[in-house]
Amino acid sequence: MSAGTDPRITDPRITDSAARVLAEPQSYADEKRLHESLAHLRAKAPVSWVEVSDYRPFWAITKHADIMNIERQNDLFTNFPRPLLTITEADDALLRDIEAGTGLRTLIHMDDPHHRDIRKVGADWFRPKVLKALKTRSDELAKIWVDKMAEKGPELDFAQDIAVNYPLYMILTLLGLPESDFPRMLKLTQEMFGGNDTELQRGGGVDDMLAVLLDFFNYFSALTASRREHPTEDLSSAIANAKINGEPMSDMDTLSYYVIVASAGHDTTSAGIAGGLLELLRNPGELARLQNDMSLMGTAVEEMIRCVVPVKEFMRTAQADTEVRGVKIAKGESVLLSYVSANRDEDVFEDPMRFDVGRDPNKHLSFGYGVHFCLGAALARMEMNSFFTELLPRIKTIELAGEPELVATTFVGGLKHLPIRVTLK
Repeated sequence: MSAGTDPRITDPRITDSAARVLAEPQSYADEKRLHESLAHLRAKAPVSWVEVSDYRPFWAITKHADIMNIERQNDLFTNFPRPLLTITEADDALLRDIEAGTGLRTLIHMDDPHHRDIRKVGADWFRPKVLKALKTRSDELAKIWVDKMAEKGPELDFAQDIAVNYPLYMILTLLGLPESDFPRMLKLTQEMFGGNDTELQRGGGVDDMLAVLLDFFNYFSALTASRREHPTEDLSSAIANAKINGEPMSDMDTLSYYVIVASAGHDTTSAGIAGGLLELLRNPGELARLQNDMSLMGTAVEEMIRCVVPVKEFMRTAQADTEVRGVKIAKGESVLLSYVSANRDEDVFEDPMRFDVGRDPNKHLSFGYGVHFCLGAALARMEMNSFFTELLPRIKTIELAGEPELVATTFVGGLKHLPIRVTLK
């Protein structure tokens, strides 16, 4: 990638109408249309300029190699000021609130060196030594929720009855929150990530989304005060009492840290578990293969994560004139990194639309890449491994009992309903 002159003067825009799906929340609930559009873009317009109403323009990046190159160059392509795809009104509201010191500013909104310093606050809680100690709890919760499948069966909505709850209990236990508050955290998370879904959203406007964030902030403000007055041995205390370069972490950085851990820390894993089960149901041969050889669980989990892609995209903004795949990108222009597309790239994955529990290597980008690689990736993998290791040997029969439904989103999401019929040992 090299510097170039202003493309607005020297280059006609490479525009392909198929790229508009990336700005349409409902397209992520229509897998066939989405994957057909992304395959077309990878082949015909891997770097495409997108202009749609209500959004600021952006470049759609759909090839695995290009996304990795951009992620590597985190000084050239920054997260701030546009870390994810939202409508112009929401972009403006976020920037206004951040400048006023009252806006959500999580790790995904930050760049180094501040990102690096803030990331360290929770990093120790996701290291192998801590996760090894959490493995027992992960296995216990997996058994509890598979037992609940047996109790609720034979027919249930796996996404809502099981998948959203197991990782919720895991991450909120890590935070040290009381179980009585778990339903509240789940509802706020679904309202935040389901802001474009008519079933999940609190309302369709920017003010509704800001109200959801305010509810999060109010809850965690009280928690912060409590943990500062009476520290405990949990992640909440680590966040509340964190210091950056010897100074207490700012109030907004503290509240934002809670929000990202308490929401993305379980919602993405829920999507992986529900979507992973759907892939097994759609591919009974692979389900049988995994049941007959549980040593494949590690690669099976990676394949579930590759196919589900709970985080659909992130965005970056060019800090200088540059190029991607020979296409000139001007300073100040944004690029959308389509992880959904990257994970089906024919140049990286053999038969990319096939679900293969033994796929190896599996260089998916569902956790991102580079300095912003997902902080909780190892925890998510462990939870999914625990759950399916508990579930699969206990299955007598299992099948779909209705039509699966996906969340309408352009950011985080997966299945919101997965009706199944199951009998367990």
